[in-house]
Amino acid sequence: MLVPLYVLTVNAFKGQQEILRDPFGLGGLTLEPLGRALTNPQFDVVKGYAITLLFVVAVNVLSVLLAAPAAYTIARSPKRRFRVLMLFFLAGTFIPGQVLVIPVVYVLKTLGLMGTIRGFVLFETTLTLPFSIFLYAGYIATIPAVLDQAAAVDGAGRLRTFWQIVFPLMRPAVATMVILNTFSVWNDFVNPQIILGPGSGLYTVTTGVYAAVSQYSTDYTVVFPTLLLAIAPLLVFFVFMQRHIISGLTTGATKG
Repeated sequence: MLVPLYVLTVNAFKGQQEILRDPFGLGGLTLEPLGRALTNPQFDVVKGYAITLLFVVAVNVLSVLLAAPAAYTIARSPKRRFRVLMLFFLAGTFIPGQVLVIPVVYVLKTLGLMGTIRGFVLFETTLTLPFSIFLYAGYIATIPAVLDQAAAVDGAGRLRTFWQIVFPLMRPAVATMVILNTFSVWNDFVNPQIILGPGSGLYTVTTGVYAAVSQYSTDYTVVFPTLLLAIAPLLVFFVFMQRHIISGLTTGATKG
């Protein structure tokens, strides 16, 4: 994994002939290819970042608002039907998102949401729910139920108990899912390409890169710097947040 990343990074700062002659070398480095990529009329980097970030924030907010209360209800209820509901959500993790694209297209067309930000955000949020509910429910099960009982004695309802008592304790699990969802939305290509489509004028980072490099596939001075611009923010994000992924996945598995 590191070798392709090294090749991508090094060649993003080289000319065409230097890339063809010595793709692994460090000679002939220059900022000119990266500068051209930043001003490439086929790919507005700032707009691509802004649109993708909008989707990332919207999906994460909706995912937390929907998955966290559902997981709390499932984890705290002793009734069998809620266990069956958990299996229902868990089954969603085994269905590839690409399989759902065509049926979803028909649904979105019927609702008038095809090619819109709302339609895309709703679909991306739906894809995050199965694993989010699974992870949240497992984590909530490690939080002592006596906290809920104490809140109830003080007059707090179920909704207030969850958001003010339980939810703050879910920070490691929530942070983990926010990070994983960010990776998923940022890297997604098939869904925005089909659901948004070129006609919408909305390009995420991945679809923008595709539009920018598809006609210059043999011009490596366009391909490599554009790809580097697409993944650089995500790499930086991962470096700073990776410890939260590990802690969130392991804490809920080892408590209790």
